Amino acid sequence: MARILGYIATSLDGYIATADDNLDWLFKYDSMDLGEHDYRTFIKRIRTIVMGRCTYDFIANEPSPWAYGEQRVFVVTSRPIDEPKGPLEVRGDVDALIAELRALDDGDVWMVGGGQLQMAFLERNALDEIEIYVIPEMLGGGPRLFPATGFSASPTLISAQTLDQGCVRLYYRF
Repeated sequence: MARILGYIATSLDGYIATADDNLDWLFKYDSMDLGEHDYRTFIKRIRTIVMGRCTYDFIANEPSPWAYGEQRVFVVTSRPIDEPKGPLEVRGDVDALIAELRALDDGDVWMVGGGQLQMAFLERNALDEIEIYVIPEMLGGGPRLFPATGFSASPTLISAQTLDQGCVRLYYRF
């Protein structure tokens, strides 16, 4: 059974992007040394990528090539994607997708991007672990790491670690 994982950065005040969906505040930390927790190490163990439509649209509008050629990709959306940037499958039913993901046995699943889809998985008890990288920036607004939905949980802290440039890694299991 596949594990469903989160790996996400947030500002100190709990936002994952600015109010105009900009990530420049995060990109200035690209040279940060995350050691064994580096994205390039993390992505090697990922077989399946799941993202929402807003995250897909953000990635699709970037000039860089499709980054997920090695992985199976699902985009959760109710709207068709006419000219996908890379190979992907579209799913509209989160519950059916979770069942499909749980049936996989060829590697881990990564929830890419926004808090809205991660919250949908959390509400269904379908996110197993999450690594949250707290970046020492205050954005003052934008999409929240975890949108307010009324959901509550008490995940287990596995580790907390200070990293390069004032970043803190929080690792939780649900």
